[in-house]
Amino acid sequence: MVLKKAQILVIDDDADVLTALRLLLKPLVKEIVTEKNPGNINLQIESKKFDVIILDMNFNGLVNTGNEGIFWLNKIKKASPETAVILMTAYVDIDLAIRGLKEGASDFLVKPWNNEKVINTITTLVKSEQTKTKKKNALTASNQPIIGDSDAMEDVFTKIQKVGPTDANVLILGENGTGKDLIAKALHDNSHRRDRPFVKVDVGSLTASLFESELFGYKKGAFTDAREDRKGRFETANGGTLFLDEIGNISIGQQVRLLTVLQNRQVTPIGSNTAVPIDIRLICATNVAPQALADEKKFRKDLIYRINTVDITVPPLRQRDADIVLLARYFVSVYEEKYSKEPFEFDASFLKKLKSHDFPGNVRELQYVLERAVIMSDGNVLQPEDLVFSSIERSVETVTPQTTNLDDLEKNTILKVLEQNKGNISKSAKELGITRAALYRRLEKYGL
Repeated sequence: MVLKKAQILVIDDDADVLTALRLLLKPLVKEIVTEKNPGNINLQIESKKFDVIILDMNFNGLVNTGNEGIFWLNKIKKASPETAVILMTAYVDIDLAIRGLKEGASDFLVKPWNNEKVINTITTLVKSEQTKTKKKNALTASNQPIIGDSDAMEDVFTKIQKVGPTDANVLILGENGTGKDLIAKALHDNSHRRDRPFVKVDVGSLTASLFESELFGYKKGAFTDAREDRKGRFETANGGTLFLDEIGNISIGQQVRLLTVLQNRQVTPIGSNTAVPIDIRLICATNVAPQALADEKKFRKDLIYRINTVDITVPPLRQRDADIVLLARYFVSVYEEKYSKEPFEFDASFLKKLKSHDFPGNVRELQYVLERAVIMSDGNVLQPEDLVFSSIERSVETVTPQTTNLDDLEKNTILKVLEQNKGNISKSAKELGITRAALYRRLEKYGL
């Protein structure tokens, strides 16, 4: 049944109404939460994702506007735009309920209600939301949804939908950990080449000798270890998409070889005199800043134009405040299933700590932090102490580029962690991943 996985929130200051709806819906849905005080709306919807919220239109004068329902409806839609809201109203409030529909409510119920009408209304909305979610999550990479409601990510989604169906070459820009590989796969999945190969190569890690053999292939006997013919990645991707990651790190010589292949649309394997035609859609990615790519001493301008018909910049997580809780819910649900855990809720202070961190490691750091939290948590409500941020990422942002001495790195990292924990040795040691005794030894070592 559609409702078996649904989570419903009912907000009404009448205890009898809450009891009646709880008894009606509890056997049908995954969870029903009731709330008497509408002032707790933000806490409720931040701690858990609800499929439908049932909201009364009148609350004992908590908001002195005469339109309490509209006021709280606007609060809900601002905090959780995607959540369906059903307004509950008396016959005399029909005009107000109609106004509520214009303000973003999905439907309304009239008191006293018909039980079958309530169930059918909720079922219809849950089905509708599931359909919307499937469409929204059509931007997937290897069945993993690309999650985001922020304006910055909406721009990314728009470009994927426009550029995906074309054969235009795309350059994806963004910091490490932002998910550039997911964007590349989404472009492929939204193209007419989706049923053909998607081949990824980390070209930044290839040595000069491996660069040509990996990309262009070789013939048997072409060099000492060439015991058989081998296709290069260009041939392997023929008809599909070739994704060259970390393109900003290849040498000028490698850039010349790559440019020649892209211009001629053919490769010549090492040890062969015969060129092989290729038909690929090229996607490249780099964490190098655009201004660095403009330096012709490091990167050929003619290659940039060749690989950069369209560029997509993936924003860092610190510019995606609206997405942090959405991503957190997704990753926690993944690890609940992976580690056979009961569903988690988020304590308000957990969310506050999560949203206050700037995530220098971006989405990848958030993912690892939440996996650890799910594994280590003793209960089913995630608390702020369950969040342990990486000292590796912190050392990168704390130390100036000129500081490369290991002792200085360690000392500055310890100072940063102690400052954040207001001198609490136990918490600091836990975040640094060492014992209290080991931390005391380091404090003594550095005279701290």
